[in-house]
Amino acid sequence: MWVVADTLRGVTVEFRVSGDVFSADEIDEGTRLLVENARVPEEGTVLDLGCGYGVIGITLAKAYPRLRVYMVDVNPRAVELARVNAKHNGVADRVVVLHGDLYEPVKGHRFDAIITNPPLAAGMDVVERIVREAPEHLNQGGSLQMVLKKGADRIARVMDEVFGSHEVLLRKKGYTILMAVKR
Repeated sequence: MWVVADTLRGVTVEFRVSGDVFSADEIDEGTRLLVENARVPEEGTVLDLGCGYGVIGITLAKAYPRLRVYMVDVNPRAVELARVNAKHNGVADRVVVLHGDLYEPVKGHRFDAIITNPPLAAGMDVVERIVREAPEHLNQGGSLQMVLKKGADRIARVMDEVFGSHEVLLRKKGYTILMAVKR
């Protein structure tokens, strides 16, 4: 196990990582762009879907002390590391880390924002499922925000179909950050 440290969204964060999780050597560029450019509510609840070792959820919890953050990942090792990292970064009292597939562990919960660097390795069908199932997990006015390296046009069309519209928050370094709001 080793440590990856950085300053994101104005806060210094340190993450314990191991070789069996996504982007173990450094914070992934897509994740970095999403954390820096996401539209985050000052307070309320946020879901970090596919949280990995916790970069998005923990950074946002640290930067926004009135947020409650839920984090979900299908990889048990990532969940274990995310819990260690929440404690290490002093936000364990406002962060709930759950193991499971996509929205399954948060059934019945609604969020002000769902922010994700989706698991593209799992296939575009999984990314589409994230979009299609998001509205039932969002409060009115809540947003789904995701960063994509590929398939952004396809996912934008799905967002239009499901939410009625989408917004491009950023296109940079081959990444696209998309947002859709539940009306």
